Amino acid sequence: MKIQTLTLFFFIASLSLFAQQPATNSETVIKGLSQKQQMETSSLVKNVPFENIGPSVMSGRVVDVAVNPDNTTEFYVGYASGGLWYTVNNGTTFEPVLDTAETIIVGDIAVDWKNGTIWVGTGENNSSRSSYAGIGILKSVDKGKTWQNMGLTDSHRIGRIVINPNNPDEVVVGVTGHLYSANEERGVYKTTDGGKTWSKTLFINNETGIIDLAFAPNNFNVMYAAAWDKDRKAWNFEGNGPGSGIYKSVDAGNTWNKISVDGSGFPTGEGVGRIGLAIFDENTLYAVHDNQFRRKKSDLKKEGDKLTKEDFKTMSTEDFLKIDDKKLNSFLKTNGFQEKYRADNVKQMVRGGTVKPIDLAKYLEDANSMLFDTPVIGAEVYRSDDGGKTWTKTHEDFLDDIFYSYGYYFAQIQVNPKNKDHIYISGVPILKSKDSGKTFKSISAENVHADHHALWINPNNPKHLVNGNDGGVNITYDDGENWIKANQPNVGQFYAINVDNETPYNVYGGLQDNGVWVGAHNSKEDASWHQSGHYPWKSIMGGDGMQVQIDNRDANIVYTGFQFGNYFRLNRAEGEQTFIQPKHELGESPYRFNWQTPILLSPHNQDIIYFGGNKLMRSMNQGDDWTPISEDLTNGGKKGNVAYGTLTTISESPFQFGLIYTGSDDGLVYVTKNAGGSWTKISDSFPKDLWVSRVVASKHKKERIYVTLNGYRWDDFKPYVYASDNYGETWENISQNLPASPVNVIKEDPKNEKVLYLGTDNGAYVSLDKGKTWQVFSKGLPNVAVHDLVIHPKANDLLLGTHGRSIYKTNVEPLQILDDEVMNKTLYVFEVPTVKWSERWGVSWSKWFDHYTPSSIIKFYAKNSGEYTVQITTESGKVLQEFSADASTGLNYTEYDLTITEKGKNILEKEFEEEEISERKNGSYYLPVGVYQIEVFNSKNREKSTLEVK
Repeated sequence: MKIQTLTLFFFIASLSLFAQQPATNSETVIKGLSQKQQMETSSLVKNVPFENIGPSVMSGRVVDVAVNPDNTTEFYVGYASGGLWYTVNNGTTFEPVLDTAETIIVGDIAVDWKNGTIWVGTGENNSSRSSYAGIGILKSVDKGKTWQNMGLTDSHRIGRIVINPNNPDEVVVGVTGHLYSANEERGVYKTTDGGKTWSKTLFINNETGIIDLAFAPNNFNVMYAAAWDKDRKAWNFEGNGPGSGIYKSVDAGNTWNKISVDGSGFPTGEGVGRIGLAIFDENTLYAVHDNQFRRKKSDLKKEGDKLTKEDFKTMSTEDFLKIDDKKLNSFLKTNGFQEKYRADNVKQMVRGGTVKPIDLAKYLEDANSMLFDTPVIGAEVYRSDDGGKTWTKTHEDFLDDIFYSYGYYFAQIQVNPKNKDHIYISGVPILKSKDSGKTFKSISAENVHADHHALWINPNNPKHLVNGNDGGVNITYDDGENWIKANQPNVGQFYAINVDNETPYNVYGGLQDNGVWVGAHNSKEDASWHQSGHYPWKSIMGGDGMQVQIDNRDANIVYTGFQFGNYFRLNRAEGEQTFIQPKHELGESPYRFNWQTPILLSPHNQDIIYFGGNKLMRSMNQGDDWTPISEDLTNGGKKGNVAYGTLTTISESPFQFGLIYTGSDDGLVYVTKNAGGSWTKISDSFPKDLWVSRVVASKHKKERIYVTLNGYRWDDFKPYVYASDNYGETWENISQNLPASPVNVIKEDPKNEKVLYLGTDNGAYVSLDKGKTWQVFSKGLPNVAVHDLVIHPKANDLLLGTHGRSIYKTNVEPLQILDDEVMNKTLYVFEVPTVKWSERWGVSWSKWFDHYTPSSIIKFYAKNSGEYTVQITTESGKVLQEFSADASTGLNYTEYDLTITEKGKNILEKEFEEEEISERKNGSYYLPVGVYQIEVFNSKNREKSTLEVK
């Protein structure tokens, strides 16, 4: 706690460096972090332990790697939302080293290996949908044991950090800035005193930041910066602009000149997008560019005489009717048009005027198709051999299928430090070129995930590469011909999770770019699966994994899918997969589907499924047929290149079929009490335009509803949580004592209506009084984004789906019992689960292995903190074991290893003459089968419970 307090002191003190700036939303975040840290010390649930249950094998998004060049088995990996991890055995195992800091969101890392100093630029520099904001620059001088915030707190996102190899106190930082709003703290910042003070040496404008920095290997004075002009909104992303370009400094970043100017050979103007830099020496450098200028029509290749959707955008009715039926049917079938749309009837619709040829193109223009359509020039590589004065594009053809239409997510380039003609570029695949970028070859492989964000080249052995991508870390020693996968950390980025009712129950979840996975909740998350070859979790869907619904009559029937509403009904027993996305009618406006499209199986009939577009759709037959049961339940969308004006959450009351609530990404909440016959908007009193992250119909009271709003996409970090006991006619704000952090999810406890669980971008909370006050969970949990949570109704387990640390689990039976009667007691001991006796206790099958040690958890509530005594006694009160427990106010968890003393052994053998208790191989005596008392007491209070060994 002293370390944390000291860290917080430096963190807040660093604000004085920027006191001249106006108040920013970073101050709200900082205040929230301080409040959360204070809550952790007094939380009634601070001792509730969370266990990470994985999965790990699919990993999560890596943003940077830093390898010790003198000992390449030692390196750090920065995960976008999963923290900083350290290995000293070449990635065989890792340990997290950022968990004691205020955030684990990473944009870039830099390490001074000689002195063991680590710099972390917080806030992910990739501008994706789940790229979280940071809190500035963090520094550790003890290999990550403690961290100090060095300022730049309103930067939100750090692009790159470079350290002078000859002077570790001289550091230059590229600040990308806010993602969803303009701000002044962007550009290049420099310190010469190890981060105590900073000077802004390059500022372009309040929407242009620095995404990359690089310096000449033998001359720190020669430095280049890549500026990126961008503007992201929930409905649109402009990843390019006239502010983008390349700058050069010849005085170690003190002053800068723009060198990507007209006549230099490098693109200029509105279409210049994200740029990555690689420097070989003072004269030779490369740039990879996401060129957002549109391709000329003459450059758009067409495959044979096949019809494309572009053909229909300008086609006349007369020309359409002349198309050969076979050719038209081929287009309709290939592009997934419904069976009712075939050449003869579509032509009849066009003749009758109900449909125009352009409607066939519109029918296919959903958000997912726009994601992969590439009318822009896209990825380009340029080289300069005169220190950036002039540039030449290295290749003649387009570099297709590298960036697609989301180049804002990539733009990394590296050059072999021993050969200036050998380069690597990263996008969806990773490519290498041995001829200065004239030609490229993919070095992706079967065990290498797509979407690459980091690459380290060993300066002493350039065939040794360490790669970071959306699926973790890969290592090669033969220049990409073969790769090792190093995915030991649990850093999965879950969007949504769910559970079934099997024994043992299974956990399902959809992950960022890693599909949908399922595994038993009690699976062992360790390396033992390498022996059998069977990893305990299984992939059941690709893409960006989304929501999961499981038929409670048959867990083999699963509904899930990937981004923008591409959902399927799976029959896992039969290996069947049926596409179930609702389709609009030809001639109507296409439905809009959110990136995380909501689906819901009706609690009243598991054949009925709801599907949220901009309208709410319902199927009565497991998704085979769909009917819209509403008009547009959003504000109608906005012009842009991101699907917007979409439903984000659906909830149906368990008390009444057809009592349904919806929430949208543009801030609207609706209710229908008659299965869609009529709808009422109930969100007029809420802050406008915020993303409705969750709407929950109560399981305890028919009229009750909970709603959470999320301001992340407006750079608004305040929590918004509301409750209503009258179907949303009036609302109560129940977020008063929550620290600042956007809220992603709220759930009721299924057994105690006063208990609510909450997931935010910076942790998880519980309320024991229906939201009047909140307690923070912290034991075993870092400051990670919690995107989803679920409570298993039979096991009483709470599972947290995090976006960066996979899935956590804890049992919440004590919270469910923690009512007013219990909390008014000075001391209360909870029932201890039955223990099954085993011959394994205290023994091992070989002297070379550890003895098996059983354990049981004794849980008790204490109104007053202090030292308590725990005794294990016979039913008649004779003491068999005794130990002390240092208790906090609230819930306490004390581990008991089921041993008894030698005196206790003699008591039992005397009391039960037929009982013989033998000493185990580890020298301990254990409780035999029987019923025992557990007593917890101090000088004022004593309470009992029972422990049974069967």
